[in-house]
Amino acid sequence: MDPEWLLLILIGNMSISFALEGLLGPPYPPSKPECHIPCDEICGVDIHCNWNHRFDPRVSTNYSLHWETAHNVVDHVNTGTSLSGLIGREHFSMYSELPVWVQAESKYGSAKSQVVVFNTGNLVKPSPPIFTRSQQDPLEISWKSICNLQSHLSLGSCDVRFRNEVEQFWREEEIGGQVNYEFSGPVRPGLVYEFQVRCSCATGLKSNWSATHKIMSFETAPTGQIDVWKDCGVSATNNDCVMTWKKIPISQAHGQILGYEVKLSSNHNMTELVNISIAEPRGLLVCDEHQCYLNSSLKSVSSASVLAYNAHGATMHSYLAIPEPGKARGEDFINVTMNTENLTISWDPSFWLPDAKSIDEYVVQYKQAGCHLGKGFDWIRVNKSCTSVTFTGQFEKYRPYQVSLFTVRANQQSHHISSVIGYSSHGIPAKVPLFKVNSIAATHATLLWEPVPLDMQNGLILYYKIGIHGKTHGKTVYNVSASPQDGNKTLELLNLSANQEYEVWIQAVTAAGPGANVTTSFITTQPEHLELKSKSHLLAFLLLPAIICCLLILFSFHKGADKACLCINEKVPDPYNSTIFKMTKYRMNDTIPWIWIPINEPPPTMSILEVVEIQCPVCEQDCLSEDQTRPAAPSKRCTCRTNRYSGDEYREMVDSEEEKSAGGGAGRDDCWSSSEEEQDMSGYEQHFMPTAVDILNA
Repeated sequence: MDPEWLLLILIGNMSISFALEGLLGPPYPPSKPECHIPCDEICGVDIHCNWNHRFDPRVSTNYSLHWETAHNVVDHVNTGTSLSGLIGREHFSMYSELPVWVQAESKYGSAKSQVVVFNTGNLVKPSPPIFTRSQQDPLEISWKSICNLQSHLSLGSCDVRFRNEVEQFWREEEIGGQVNYEFSGPVRPGLVYEFQVRCSCATGLKSNWSATHKIMSFETAPTGQIDVWKDCGVSATNNDCVMTWKKIPISQAHGQILGYEVKLSSNHNMTELVNISIAEPRGLLVCDEHQCYLNSSLKSVSSASVLAYNAHGATMHSYLAIPEPGKARGEDFINVTMNTENLTISWDPSFWLPDAKSIDEYVVQYKQAGCHLGKGFDWIRVNKSCTSVTFTGQFEKYRPYQVSLFTVRANQQSHHISSVIGYSSHGIPAKVPLFKVNSIAATHATLLWEPVPLDMQNGLILYYKIGIHGKTHGKTVYNVSASPQDGNKTLELLNLSANQEYEVWIQAVTAAGPGANVTTSFITTQPEHLELKSKSHLLAFLLLPAIICCLLILFSFHKGADKACLCINEKVPDPYNSTIFKMTKYRMNDTIPWIWIPINEPPPTMSILEVVEIQCPVCEQDCLSEDQTRPAAPSKRCTCRTNRYSGDEYREMVDSEEEKSAGGGAGRDDCWSSSEEEQDMSGYEQHFMPTAVDILNA
């Protein structure tokens, strides 16, 4: 290390030492010593002294015990860091005065306590008395002292102090030289009374107080009622509640409570009476130091009551307040302030109590989130004139506590006013469990997310911060309210650019700061008119081959058909029973819907064609007249087939039923006379293929 740095460190340490020495100085003087000669089963001969001292733990302090004999000889004994020491029997004379003091020394100086002068003959201090007997009614105690057991000693005076278990301070009486005491004050039944005794011998000091002796006073039947309520958790419904009550106070129990009797009435007019012994709860009763709850759901229970009993009687029935139907008001009606030791709730009744006279009392409760039913739960009943209450206890950091306010009427009907979540301190929240893009369009998108679960918020979530970033959009941040705390939330992003990629993120924010980010991305769609244009181009491309095929077929029809009439025994499909061409006609006429038919549309349903057998003899002469302007009269040797399947019928596509209603197609018995354009058409084309005129008419 650099020598200059070493020199600086040395100078700094010396400066600190000098500063501490000037600041601390010599130690404080010790307290004046207290000295005695202990007398237990065998009395001692040495003098024991002890003292107190306020010292600085940064400074080591040593002590010494000093005394001056009758011959003005000063002596001492070093005790080190101990706050007690003894003076040997050889250093003092009995029944003489002995000045004693204590010296404290440190490296910063020394200090001396006050000097105390003792009479060595009055330093005997007996051990505390021992209780030998007690009785309950009346309250009486007896004891023995070492002064009665030592032959050279006799009992001096005794003091008694007492209190019952609900009292904080002792009451003290001096009773003189006796070894028994009968309590003369008013006795409260069923309470535990505590007694302590101290005595002195004929000469000397009084002993220390004895160990505490407890006596249960006589028992009577308990009085009053049990404070009963219901624990429904943080987010549970009334069907999920359990019946819970506070243990009856000692001042009302008047003895040891042996058990509880619970009466449950169902919605089906059935009543169940349950007797639960504290000694054998059978899993039905769960108790801690202050509360008990019935380990059974209140589902389908219309009313409930409970009483406590001891060996001499029982309390009155306490009825559970049944909630009224109705929705609780918002969180703005009550205010919560809390830290790790106190929870204070205040409210303004003017918001909801136009008929305040009907209110009997308020019930204010809190429930720690995440605790099972019957745990982490407490409540207070207050008069209707009160507008605030305070709970004291140990409230965990970053844990949510749901505080609820109820009103209770004289008929034991309760109404839930409002609930709010409070925290003793706030921390960083967990990340959002679900964040996604719910819908996407060309210029807008909708985001959806789940709120952070209550037991993972670590504090009250003030809002959700959402950011969006795109190449042409820049960066934008939104602060979205976290109220209400439950239910999925959405945010619509507007004024976006089409066909652009965006990145979005979200984080929950408490008073301690934001939580971790959750990020996702999406791409906006094309504008709607561009989509239609691209679809039309695609459809035209797909229809192009079909159009070419149709043109080729028209070109082939244009060459003409056979002029001869060939009559044969054949099976001919009946086009009058088919609807496919009619469907095609409708679609071709309605051009717009036909163009925008989706590509994935299923093919049209084909009609079943009727097959008709026609018996026709072979012609031995032409069926047409020589001038081909009118049909020739058929000879006896030639019967010309009545042509129901002429070109006109194909072009008109008359349905079979329409033909029947029109009289069977009168005037259509002429033979098919082909034009010159139809001279080259085969029989198949004449029967089954439409002509160019057919397609144009369609």
